Amino acid sequence: MHERFGLYLVLTAPLAGYEQCTEAAVAEGIRYVQLRMKGAPREDVLATARRLRAITRGTATRFIVNDLVDVAIACDADGVHLGQTDTSVIAARQRWTAPGKIFGLSTHNEQQARSAEAIRPDYIGIGPLFPTPTKHPPDPVLGLPRAATVARASSLTTVAIGGIDATNLPQVLASGFTNFAVVRAVGAGPDPRLAIAELQAVWRKLAG
Repeated sequence: MHERFGLYLVLTAPLAGYEQCTEAAVAEGIRYVQLRMKGAPREDVLATARRLRAITRGTATRFIVNDLVDVAIACDADGVHLGQTDTSVIAARQRWTAPGKIFGLSTHNEQQARSAEAIRPDYIGIGPLFPTPTKHPPDPVLGLPRAATVARASSLTTVAIGGIDATNLPQVLASGFTNFAVVRAVGAGPDPRLAIAELQAVWRKLAG
């Protein structure tokens, strides 16, 4: 069954701070918050992860750690999100056998999305839909029409990602996506709760 939840918040050096953004997400009932601190020392990632885990524990917001399975285990996160060049979903599940943990996977083309069907992650990210500076090096832009076609062909829960903001979100939802991830649309501003509320208002009006 495809999950419908709207906004999936990815936190990468947010202007308002990791804790304030996570508190805003919890207050707004956001389903997923992912910590993504690419290139940061492991101890810094773990310290931040533990603080965000404390904020999300016992709430409706699921806390996901990007890439680092050991950090996710150490802070008892709700799950881990993996890229195509990270630990495989199969290996991560073998290592992290605690019940109920969530395993997400990034996909960037039709073949990767088809391959995901065999290993059944809990959801797949599809993108980038639009150009975005948050990945180094950037993945090739998939484009909205092609990404939507990939999503329609998948039996998995899908999350659109890459350059999505309040101005292009209506196009993303009109293409058939029901879930979308953002980084800068929340993290680049001073008021994360307002940004989250505005995005979810668009989602509820057009897709929720």
